Parts: sequence; C-alpha cells; structure tokens
Amino acid sequence: MTISPQATSRRAKSSSASAPPHLAIVLFSLAMGGFAIGTTEFASMSLLPFFAADLHIDEPTAGHAISAYALGVVLGAPLIAVLGARFARRTQLLVLMAVFAIGNALTALAPGFGSMIAARFLSGLPHGAYFGIAALVAASLVPQQRRSQAIGQVMLGLTTATIIGVPLANWIGQAVGWRASFGLVSVLALLTVLLCALFAPRDQAGRSDPLRELGALRSGRVWITLAIGAIGFGGMFAVYTYLATTLIEVTKVNAEVIPFFLAVFGVGATLGNLFVPRFADRALMPTAGVILLFAAAALLVFPLAAGNPWLLAIDIFAIGASVSLGAILQTRLMDVAGDAQALAAALNHSAFNTANALGPFLGGLAIREGLGWTSTGPVGAALALLGFLIWIVAWRDAQTAAITVASGGSAASLKNAPTPPAPDRRSRTESAREPVA
Repeated sequence: MTISPQATSRRAKSSSASAPPHLAIVLFSLAMGGFAIGTTEFASMSLLPFFAADLHIDEPTAGHAISAYALGVVLGAPLIAVLGARFARRTQLLVLMAVFAIGNALTALAPGFGSMIAARFLSGLPHGAYFGIAALVAASLVPQQRRSQAIGQVMLGLTTATIIGVPLANWIGQAVGWRASFGLVSVLALLTVLLCALFAPRDQAGRSDPLRELGALRSGRVWITLAIGAIGFGGMFAVYTYLATTLIEVTKVNAEVIPFFLAVFGVGATLGNLFVPRFADRALMPTAGVILLFAAAALLVFPLAAGNPWLLAIDIFAIGASVSLGAILQTRLMDVAGDAQALAAALNHSAFNTANALGPFLGGLAIREGLGWTSTGPVGAALALLGFLIWIVAWRDAQTAAITVASGGSAASLKNAPTPPAPDRRSRTESAREPVA
C-alpha cells in the first residue's frame, strides 16, 4: 500500500497543528515572568529584617510592605482580568511585566517607608493577572489531559525563583543592600518583556465580554475553590515570612546560611510542581486534599524541628513541596469558570496572596502574644486543616455533580454541574493560520 504525497503533507500539517513548534521556549518565556515575580515576592520576606533596620522600623511594621504587595495582587488580579478581556493575551503579558518592572524599580529607589509601601502595592497589581494569562496561554498549547502539567511548568518559574532568585537576592541584599535586590527583579522583568515579545503566541484581540467575565463571581464552585487557596495556603506563608528570623533566633545559625535554607524550600517547591501535577491530571481534587493534609503535618512538625538545622531543612523542604497546590487549584478553576476563564485564572492568585496577607498576620499575632517564633508552625497547620475542611465541601460537590451527569439527571441538576471551559469559537482553519510563536 502506497501513501500519496498529499496524504503525507496533510499528516505533517496535522501533526504540526497538534504539537505547536517552540512549545518549550514559549513555556520558558512565560516561566521567566514567574521567576521575576517569585523572586520579589519571597525575597521581600527574607529581606524583611534588613530593610526594617535600614528604614528604622520594627519587623512587624516592616511586614506591612509585604501585605501591601499582597493587597495589590488581590485587587489587581480581578480588575485587570476584567478590563483586559478585550485585549490580546500577548499584549497583556507585555504590559503587565512592564508595569511590574516599574514597580520594583520604584521600590529600589524608595526614599522612605511610605513610598516603599506605594511601590510594593504597584508591583503587586500585575502579579495575579500575569499568572492567570500565562496559565491560559500554556493550557491552550497542550492537550486537555496535560493542562495541569503545562501550568505547573509555568509555575516552575516561581518555584525556581525560590531556589536561585531568592537566595541570590538575599545574598545581594546582605552584601550590597536590599535595594539592589529589587533592582535585580526589575531587570528580570524587562528580560521577560523581551522574551514574550519574541516568543509568546500572537493572538487576536480578546472576544470575551467584561460582564461575562464577572459572571464567574456568581459561581459557588469558583468561590469554594478560591477559599481553599486563600485559607489553606496561609499556613505556608505564616512560616516562610518569619523563617529568616526563626533561623537566627531559634536555630542559632549565622545570617550567611539563610540563603541555603531558602534554597531548600525552593527545591521542595520545584520538585512538587514537577511531579504533583502528574497525579492531578489523573485525580485533580483528591490530589489537592492530600497536599493540604501533607502541608498540615509538615507545619505541625516545624516547632519540633526548629532547634536542629538538619531536621529543619527536611521540614522546610516538605513545606515547600506543598506549593504545588497552586497549579492544581488553577486547573480546578478553569474547569468550573465557564466563559470567565481569564478572571478565574487571575483570581487564583488573588486567593494565593490573600493567604500571603493572612498567614503572616496571624503568625505575627502569635509571636506578639509571646508564643515564640516557632508558633507560626501550629498557626500554619490550623490554616491548612481549615483549607482541608473547605476542600471536603468542594470534593463532595464535585462527586455529586459527576454522579448527576453520569446518571443523566434533570436539567436543574445539570445546571449545577461544573461548567466546562468555553470552546474556542474560531474555526479550525482560522486557528491553523495563526502563528504559534
């Protein structure tokens, strides 16, 4: 049997369409933005003792700079997602990272704590929207069953930052000054603008209606998923925010060793994002529940391990691995958001940074009440377990919806089932004509 040249040509075109060229470099470009964001988000926590001393404020007050960044993320993610609904995703990526670069440059140049607060708020505004758009771009380039892995690879930029970017920024902050660390982040953001300009997929202006994007806020399943992240992630931030001080005051290590422990956390986060999404693509919600319980156990062990640097390193590694929950919840939101994909994807990072504000706040309260630096561990475990209780509600709802759909339930019942993402309304021919990179 012979195969005609025309058939071979058609097969080659089909293969090209199903496996877009330059996928790895596109994901790398998107992940670079995550690297810049992860560096500034986590490095600001590790640099807290240094800019507090330089600006002549106490550490709990300096923590407001971290909360200002988180507030910028919480407010900016949904606002920008709705306002940018009619713009091409590539354009949004470029603008968001440019604003991010400006915010971090202003942080480095801030003359006082007030102006630093304003600069941190500005830096946080593009954070959630960038990750949301990047996740949608990554998911659009792979088959349905590989979405969690693609999103996890974008999130690798954030977790890799905790291995390389954060320790480097901490080292620069100690050697040169904390301002240089934020200047480094600004340079990384500009590099992301260049990479996305060269390699991000060129798409048409968005067809989404801002009002339709806001429709996601009417979905109970969206809110439950967001609540899992906003509460359950708070435990990790409760410990990480005060980790540098805990290492100095409790573990009794030199400040020069702090980057090593930060890198250990990053290795755990990176490996978690590499391997956990593989399980999530097969069993999404069960994987999320296991991660929450795993995080609670690791956080409970924190006070017991804090006195021994080697045991503490193992525990920090485990806490870092729980960061993989972010990619799992991102995929879950894409499943339940219907047409409001951009808003739902961005809201995941609003939830993430609600946890970023809640965890340090509650951990700080425990410390101020005289419970000690390691009290952040039990506080964090309580938040992870509360997130697990919310997960139980979401999981039971998902199971009920799946049974209803499988049994051919009534129209009213089917209305409450998880809403699949809206299909791409462009024709196959139109999609094939658009260059991928």
